Amino acid sequence: MLITRTSPFTRKVNTMDINVTEAQIAAWQNGKLIQHAMPNLTADEREFIMTGITPEDWANTFGSGE
Repeated sequence: MLITRTSPFTRKVNTMDINVTEAQIAAWQNGKLIQHAMPNLTADEREFIMTGITPEDWANTFGSGE
C-alpha cells in the first residue's frame, strides 16, 4: 500500500510502498500498539507511518547511530 506522509523535519511530502493492510492500519488507529498491529514491518516503516520521518531524515537529523 502506498503511504504518503509529510516529514516534520523537512516538510517534504514522501511516499513509501509498505506491505500493510487497511485492517492493520485500522487496528493501530483504534488503539493497538503499532508493533502489534503491524509486526511484519520494520521499525523504519512503522516510524514513517506514525510520524512521516524517513530513514534519511532520521540519519540527517540525529546521525547514523554508528
